[in-house]
Formats: sequence, C-alpha cells, structure tokens
Amino acid sequence: MSVIHIQGMQSLNGTILIQGSKNAVLPVMAASLLHRGVTVLTNVPGIQDVFCMMGILESMGCCCRLDGRCLTIDASRADRPRVPEGLAGQMRSSVMLLGPMLGRFGEGATSHPGGCLIGSRPIDLHLSGLEALGAKVELAGGTVRVEAGPGGLTGREIALGYPSVGATENIVMAAAAARGTTVLIGAAREPEIETLCRFLQAAGAEIRGIGTGCLRITGCARFRDTVFAIPGDRIVAGTYLGAVMAAGGSVFLKGAPAGHMEANLRLAREMGAGIRIREDGGGIDASMDGRAKAASFSTGPYPGFPTDLQSVMMAVAAAGVGRSRIQETVFENRFSTAKELQNLGAHIIIDGRTALVDGRSPLRGGKVRAADLRGGAALVVAGLAAAGEVEVSGCGHIRRGYEDICRDLKEAGARIWMEEGAACEGRGGES
Repeated sequence: MSVIHIQGMQSLNGTILIQGSKNAVLPVMAASLLHRGVTVLTNVPGIQDVFCMMGILESMGCCCRLDGRCLTIDASRADRPRVPEGLAGQMRSSVMLLGPMLGRFGEGATSHPGGCLIGSRPIDLHLSGLEALGAKVELAGGTVRVEAGPGGLTGREIALGYPSVGATENIVMAAAAARGTTVLIGAAREPEIETLCRFLQAAGAEIRGIGTGCLRITGCARFRDTVFAIPGDRIVAGTYLGAVMAAGGSVFLKGAPAGHMEANLRLAREMGAGIRIREDGGGIDASMDGRAKAASFSTGPYPGFPTDLQSVMMAVAAAGVGRSRIQETVFENRFSTAKELQNLGAHIIIDGRTALVDGRSPLRGGKVRAADLRGGAALVVAGLAAAGEVEVSGCGHIRRGYEDICRDLKEAGARIWMEEGAACEGRGGES
C-alpha cells in the first residue's frame, strides 16, 4: 500500500511548476473522438485519469501516444461506441463520452460512472440534455445507452436547472456535431468549459457566448486536425497555495492561471497570505508569515469558491488561528476529510453542510487515509503544518489528479517522501 510521509513545520521556498489542468484535458480528450483524424494536445499532465481516458479511447479504436506532455490522438479508425465496464468504474469522467459517441457514431453505451465518495452526483441533467437533442436514452442493468434517431441529432434550445459542469460539457460536445444551432441556457461557466469550447472552435465548430451562462453552438459536419494547448490547473495551483499557507514561506507558482483563481486568491488574502500576480502572466508569488487567520466562505459554481479546494482550505483553517466557518453547497459529503483531520488534532464540528473549524494549537503527527482525490491532497497540506510525522495512505487517489505531489513540494523544501517501494496508483471518480 502506498504511503506518503510528511515531516511538518518546515517552511516552503522556491518555485513549483503548475501542471496542465486535469478538469480541462479530460473533456478535450473526449471531444477528440468527434474528429475522424488527428488531435495533438500539449501541456498534458501525466496523471492517472489521463492514462485511464487514453485507455478508454484506445478501447474504441483510437490510437493514443503520450510523449512527455504532448498527447497525440488519432481517432480516424475509431469504431466501437462503448466504454468498457472496468474503465468506466475507474473514472466518473467516462460519462462525458456519451455526447461525443452520439456525435461520432449516433449511439453509445457506458456503465453507470464511478466516483469519489463525496456525495450523490446524478447524471439526469446529462441525459435530459441529450434527449432534447434527439437521443433516445435507455437505463438497464447498470448500463446507460444512448441512440440518435433516424435523423440524427438536431439543435434546439435547452435550459439547465443547475449549472452542472459535466452536463454542460456533454451537451456542448453533442451539439457541436448536431444539425443546426443549439442554445444552452444556464450553462456552467467554469474555465474548463471555456477551454472545451475553444478547442471545439479550433476544430471547426461555431460557438458564441463563451465564458457566459448562455452558449450558442452551431454544429459542424466535418471537424479538422487541431493542435491545442491545455491551460494550467487552477485546482493544483490552489492546493500548493494552501500548502504555502499551512507551512509558511514564499513560493512562485509558475504557470498558475491567476485569472481563473479570483475567489481562491481573495480568500487567501483574507486569511493573511501575500499574493502577487506577475504582470507577464507567468504565475503567482505566494507567501505566508505565521499561521493563517480565520475566515468564512461558501463553495459554489464558478466564479464562486471551488468545491475541489474546500477540504484544502479546511486543512489550512485547522492549522490556523481563530474560528472559521465553511459552507459546502455543491457536494454533501465533501466534509468526509474532517474526520481524518481530527485524527491530527483538528477541532472541527460538522452541522449538516456547515463546518466550524477552530484553530487552536498546531496540528500533530498521526496516520490518516485519503478517501478521495482532493481530500488526500488536503491531508498532505495538513501534514506540512503538523508537529511530528504524518502518514497519508491511499495516495492512489492523489495520483489521479497530481503528477507527483511529493516531488513538487519537496522541490520547495518540504520534508516529504513516498514510502520506499510503494507505487502510487489509484481508482476513483472525477473530482
């Protein structure tokens, strides 16, 4: 079993290079299936979820080659519109292939997606949106099947009752291959949606309203070869910002997408962090002197504070001073990390979807287990502020979204290492 060891109370100093975005690259990889040709993606992170998506695409007949951070996908011979059950269970992101499969093959099937244990995440908005475009949906035996009618997919106006990121991605990808124009009202506004739309534009689709809650997508009969760069990962950057706030010190987060981190940076400043955005767009200088101050915040859809960073900031608050109040409005079980933080001496009271975090004495060493991707990263952040050694098991979850969290933090001076001989491989869902 893989275990990360952290000797805390060591300030961070230096530079951390921010990897390409996990939540941006996965839907772009899925969208590459729409094109009967070659897609080249640069700045691709070498993470478990990318390897899993490559396996899914290859199972459909695509040829995928990852050379460093450059991924080439040749979908010219793709001919199998089904996600294998084993791969679907490893990654919730597999559900986003329903839209591209419909657009490419007129049909598709996948097992009901897996996922981290952070709450219920129904896919009804995905399916109702695809139905609105003319698809027939069948749920049977844990399998989701979709099939376009005789006339294929047809654009129309669709209104989402909630700005679901996954549903927005699925609808946009299907609409990009549909006849006519689709108007999507109430679309999610996350930066990853913008990235997907920019990629589809580059491949030949016409999309207006990018970055807003109303997208107008005109379908493309034939897509073209594309070379496209994946932006930096705002969640990884936010995690390492949290690491600086927990451990203290000064770190340059090279490649951090500051323009997509406003809520995160605003909270960091409120809690006492020094933040300087470099004018050349090269990244963020983050510093912390002393323990973090208390703050109150709520998670929410973009441009609100990202739920993916809630557990990280809970760890920072637990290692800080004063009482913080955190409200989780997206996933009801995002507070599962609180119990593990309590094993390190954190004072946390959970009341429904609200957590009261009372920063008192510094955190202490102990053994904890990661149950999901972002919760695992939060436990590593907590370990940086702990007096004594912290052991984090279940680090396979972390490997799904972070290329090498030990390497990155060690380069900034952290005393952190992977247990000798342990491999960091994991299964789980999108987060």
